[in-house]
Amino acid sequence: MEVEIQSKTNNPLLKRTEVHFMVHHESEKTPKRELVRSELAEKLNVKKENVIVNFMKSSFGSTDTVGYAKVYKSVKEAETWEKKYILKRNNVLTEEKKPSKEEPKKPAEQPQEKPEETTEGPKKEEPPAEQDVKEEEAKKTENDEKPAEEKTEETEKPKEEETAEEKKE
Repeated sequence: MEVEIQSKTNNPLLKRTEVHFMVHHESEKTPKRELVRSELAEKLNVKKENVIVNFMKSSFGSTDTVGYAKVYKSVKEAETWEKKYILKRNNVLTEEKKPSKEEPKKPAEQPQEKPEETTEGPKKEEPPAEQDVKEEEAKKTENDEKPAEEKTEETEKPKEEETAEEKKE
């Protein structure tokens, strides 16, 4: 396996060196990322931890692999600028302490809910249409004009009597 550096660019803004490289691997499979990182670190005279391989692409049937790597001055700067999944691929990401299964998570304290109080007042009726208002007023005036005795008799008349009266007419 032989690593050939195609281009090397200094990026002072992001405090890194960007490297395009090609790996020739005659009669071998595509090299692992760790192996390529160590070869690049050796060629560039830097620590392996400061080299981040972004990608490596090889074509079917080809013994050449093209790739892109970034060389930082420190691991801390790499963690600042690089995405987490790239750092994980390169085994650079320091493991954050994850809550273990033995330690149950404490649920966030929820404020106690007060029972809902219904303070509904009397429902306001929607004003009826003008025509309905006129009809209601006419009915009220008719009922007011009849004496109280007649009102009760009309409402209390059995249906049989009504039919008998209708027959007489």
